[in-house]
Amino acid sequence: MPRVKRGKSANKRRKALLKHAKGFKLGRKSKYKLAKDALRHAWTYSYRDRKVKKRDFRQLWQVQINALARKMGINYSRLVHGLKVKKIELDRKILSTLAKDYPDIFEKIVEEVKQK
Repeated sequence: MPRVKRGKSANKRRKALLKHAKGFKLGRKSKYKLAKDALRHAWTYSYRDRKVKKRDFRQLWQVQINALARKMGINYSRLVHGLKVKKIELDRKILSTLAKDYPDIFEKIVEEVKQK
C-alpha cells in the first residue's frame, strides 16, 4: 500500500481557517490554534446574536410606539389589543415607522382604535 502524504490538504484547511480570522488582533489572526479558538467563539456569538438582534429591535419598536401612543392618550397594551379587536393587522415594525415618520397617519390609527 502506498504512503499517503497529507501535507497539502492539512495546509489547505489551515489556510482556509486563517482566512476567516483576518482582522483579528494579535496571534489570533496568524496562529492556527489561537485562530481556531477565536473563530469558534466568534461563530457562536454571531449565531446567538442574530437572535438577540431581532429581540432588541422588537423591544425598540415597542418603546417607540408606546412613546407616541401615550402622547395621544392610550398606552401600548391597550393600543395593541385595540388593533387586534378591530382586525387591523400592522406589525410593530410598521407601527414604529408610522409613529416616527408619519405621526398624522399613526394618529388616525390610534383614533380608530379608541372608537368603540
